[in-house]
Amino acid sequence: MSDWSQAAAPEREPDPQYELPPAEYPFWGYDDLGMFLGAALPCMLVSIAVMAALPHVLPASSGRALPLLLGQFTGYALWFGSLYMILRLRYGQPFWTSLAWSSSKRGMAVCLMLGPAVALTMAVLGVILRAPETPTPMNELLRDRGSIFAMGVFATTLGPLCEELAFRGFLLPLLARSAGSLVAVVVSAMPFALLHGPQYSWSWVHVVLVGFAGCCFGLARVLTGSTAAAVGMHATYNLTFFSAFLIQGGYTLSPW
Repeated sequence: MSDWSQAAAPEREPDPQYELPPAEYPFWGYDDLGMFLGAALPCMLVSIAVMAALPHVLPASSGRALPLLLGQFTGYALWFGSLYMILRLRYGQPFWTSLAWSSSKRGMAVCLMLGPAVALTMAVLGVILRAPETPTPMNELLRDRGSIFAMGVFATTLGPLCEELAFRGFLLPLLARSAGSLVAVVVSAMPFALLHGPQYSWSWVHVVLVGFAGCCFGLARVLTGSTAAAVGMHATYNLTFFSAFLIQGGYTLSPW
């Protein structure tokens, strides 16, 4: 049995209807990855259209961030709907179980606690590497209490969930089958880091640091066999940075 099957096969109860031999996990291929990536563009266009339309529909008191987050939620929902169809219609397999969504009791609590540790390590490395101060979209978006609340909820729930399902739930197992778990952890962290490049004005230091965090999330996925554990680590990691952002006064709150 491969190192991937031993270390990172999803933990789940036997299901006679959808039983998968461990040696055949993951059952999807690079053609499925291509279809999933191909669905990203139309989903992104719908997301942009929703972002543009919502400010004309929602009350001004809803804040500047809410239309953007709802548009992003719409794009994510459509994109993962395409993945659901690949797994269910093409292979007849359950969505969550296939992506290793399991309650790894031995790992979830540890991963939740390690999220802040990863954030602290990144902050220290940022000082050592002299990461430049770069303006982020949050500085412009967090101008009202509604936006702060919406951004906080998104950063600790939907954001980590969708990113981990895509990078550590779907991509990482495929890479691990081809090149082994260690290579998969590193390679799956690369597009994750590049995704966050615009957020930091493409500062190479920040991109490398985000890639380091992605490797930590990937290791959590491999060692626990659970994508849920990686989501938990990612969520508390984001919560730590978001809390620090607010404590340091990284926003300008305008009157209600």
